[in-house]
Amino acid sequence: MSERFDRGQAIMNQVLGAGHAEAVRERIGAISPDFADYIVAAGFGEVYARPGLSLPQRQLLNVGVLTAIGGAEPQLGNHIRGALRVGVTATEIVEAIFHVALYAGHPRAVSAFRVATEVFAELGVTADAGGPGQH
Repeated sequence: MSERFDRGQAIMNQVLGAGHAEAVRERIGAISPDFADYIVAAGFGEVYARPGLSLPQRQLLNVGVLTAIGGAEPQLGNHIRGALRVGVTATEIVEAIFHVALYAGHPRAVSAFRVATEVFAELGVTADAGGPGQH
């Protein structure tokens, strides 16, 4: 293993849970071990390890980007779990999805809210539903 992979594995497991890097190697590595290693080493060992953003900030960005692109609901669920694991609040996740609706459209946000609702229920998490329109 390379130092970059080891660093990525540690960060990935911190954000997404113990054994997550190993699961990526099992699922994707069965047909493309190089791509599985790339996800861990480059994604987490290089990009996540950069000093410019905290892990909570990176996870909130992931929630926004995955909401905006759509069609990545399993990954969105994983990153919502990861965001909560590293200290992002459920309310911040809801607000990020709400904000993305303005730029990426309501259908993408509705799909993301569906995923967030499932993850919140699974983990017993609630979000503050307040906002300017709430009285």
